[in-house]
Amino acid sequence: MSADDTSGSLDRPTEDISLSINGESVSAEVEPRHKLSDFLRDAQDLRGVRVGCEHGVCGACTVLMDGQAVKSCLTYAVQADGTEIETVEGLAEDGALHPIQEAFHEEHALQCGFCTSGFVMASKELLDENPDPSKEAVEKGLADNICRCTGYQNIYDAVLRAADRMDGESTVDEEEEA
Repeated sequence: MSADDTSGSLDRPTEDISLSINGESVSAEVEPRHKLSDFLRDAQDLRGVRVGCEHGVCGACTVLMDGQAVKSCLTYAVQADGTEIETVEGLAEDGALHPIQEAFHEEHALQCGFCTSGFVMASKELLDENPDPSKEAVEKGLADNICRCTGYQNIYDAVLRAADRMDGESTVDEEEEA
């Protein structure tokens, strides 16, 4: 931009990216400095991706990239080129909640809801890697996420309930009823 240019236009470099988001192919042109969280929320209208601390501390922005949990506020959109991204919006199928989402609802693990999508996605990674976790494994697996309402016990109970349900074992309600 020259000193005479008063248009305010900045020619910033862009890159083309192609990725899969919740099973759908997406191609876009993004600035290299564009965060994945902003790309998902603003360009893809996936509002389940929350932006909390923007320092990777709170975990509210957690999504899965090729099955691994990442803090999308610390990941650039160009780093997602060629990957498969899963967000909380992609979990429900045909209007039916994913077992993790059901368990969060049933165990009253939603609290204010701001951190929920990050916890749900971190839980999905945990249960994909360890379908039968102990309570200690759940606590350790979710240690990168913060619930400012401090509803951790209900969140841990929800993950254990989801693990039981996803493993085909009885649910907590069925055990309580017996």
